[in-house]
Amino acid sequence: MANGEIKVCVVGCCGRMGREVVKAVSAHQRMRIVAGVDLVQVGEDVGAIAGIGEVGIKVQSDLRSVLKESNANVAVEFTHPSATFENAMICIECGVAPVIGTTGWTQEMVSQLRDLCERYGVPAVIAPNFAIGAVLMMKFASEAAKYFDHVEIIELHHDRKADAPSGTALRTAELMLQARGKPFSGPSGGDTHITLPEVRGGSKDGIRIHSVRLPGLVAHQEVIFGGYGQVLTIRHDSLGRESFMPGVLLAIERVLSLRGLIYGLEHLL
Repeated sequence: MANGEIKVCVVGCCGRMGREVVKAVSAHQRMRIVAGVDLVQVGEDVGAIAGIGEVGIKVQSDLRSVLKESNANVAVEFTHPSATFENAMICIECGVAPVIGTTGWTQEMVSQLRDLCERYGVPAVIAPNFAIGAVLMMKFASEAAKYFDHVEIIELHHDRKADAPSGTALRTAELMLQARGKPFSGPSGGDTHITLPEVRGGSKDGIRIHSVRLPGLVAHQEVIFGGYGQVLTIRHDSLGRESFMPGVLLAIERVLSLRGLIYGLEHLL
């Protein structure tokens, strides 16, 4: 990196998150957009698409060739769960550190990517949520999980989100279970007569998870703990996609100094 400048490729640069990344990276003094990859608007200027004016970088569709030609250090990936694993593999094989915000990862996929990072000696960051407030929400929920036996998660996102439940909800459940060291007790108060299938949401080790998908929403989650005579609610709201950019920039700054795969932004705070 000449003069400490980080050269960034944005994968999914024409999407809503991708456009925000282009704007955030372009405004950063120590970062520079060197490539943009997408399957739409190929040949158009990535800056113009993001609304910041032309930056001299055209959208291309072949990730592998783009990475080789651009000499990118870091690739920020916000695409679709069906494509993100292959994109991440290509980045690592090309020696480019991926910073991944696309959710829908399974434990097997994470394990395979971790092995690939070790084999090629390339670091990577996967974050189910890049909003600092969301990371703190998960941290606070993990602490509360030690003291309550009953909890439910309600996550609310825009109607074009590709996966359910959200990666944030699954990561929250995972962190709470780790902190607690055992499953939650599940619903109390006797058996509930279910008259509408799946009305109680999905279940993970005693945690009920409910997914709401509506236009007008961005990304929201509340974790509701119940105890005798009390309820504790921990909630985070992202009201705009710019809320994720400080976390994205932090990951871009830190990833090249890491070793292997880091899962979760909380490890970088």
